[in-house]
Amino acid sequence: MATRRTFLHNTAAVGAGVLLAQARTAHAAEEPGYVDKLTDSDGKYVAGPLPFAYDALEPAIDARTVELHYNFHHKPAVAAANKAEEALAKARDSNDFALVKFYEKELAFQLSSHILHTVYWTSISGKGGEPKGEFAKAIDRNFGSYMKFKGQLIAATVAIEASGWGVVGYHPATGKLMILQCENHQKLTAWGIQPILILDVFEHAYYLKYQNRRNDYVNQLFSIINWDNAAQRLQAEMPARRSA
Repeated sequence: MATRRTFLHNTAAVGAGVLLAQARTAHAAEEPGYVDKLTDSDGKYVAGPLPFAYDALEPAIDARTVELHYNFHHKPAVAAANKAEEALAKARDSNDFALVKFYEKELAFQLSSHILHTVYWTSISGKGGEPKGEFAKAIDRNFGSYMKFKGQLIAATVAIEASGWGVVGYHPATGKLMILQCENHQKLTAWGIQPILILDVFEHAYYLKYQNRRNDYVNQLFSIINWDNAAQRLQAEMPARRSA
């Protein structure tokens, strides 16, 4: 049986390891060119670590909401996406496609959830303010001004029917910056659009603190939006149009 001293030593070591891992993740999320972690080395979908501690978004979003959101909504979507792909692989091997409609829909829903959650966590890891540089210029070109852009984004996000996401995306084929309402995780998209900023308005993203006050929650998100991350995502996508 371990002694009290050994127990305390091991506990301290584990705690230090967790803090170090969180610090590395947060630092990585702030680096230019941060790459979303969607799969592991074997190609299985995996939820990467959060780029911040559970309480880092307070008072805009409380720690308990972040903890539940990540562990009981994002992670299960990842597991379900893997399950759907495994079921489709079995269907191909057995030539039994009786449930192909179900698993194709399940994959679209769950994998889209994984992708959007991954972008969402980096979208809300900042300090608010306003966009700068080329991102600000792109907003002015496409929406007239930042205030017009903000007004449309808030209105569109708040007005989403039932559960969904407010999406700011760049469409490489047209060179347009767009605001979209995404219902569920996969509906009302524009093919080819690359999300650069995501606002989650599923009730589990805000209900503990805001209850039915979605408008209050969305407005508070602007105090923690990571405009630098969105700008990096836009910059990464824009060369695709120049080289086409």
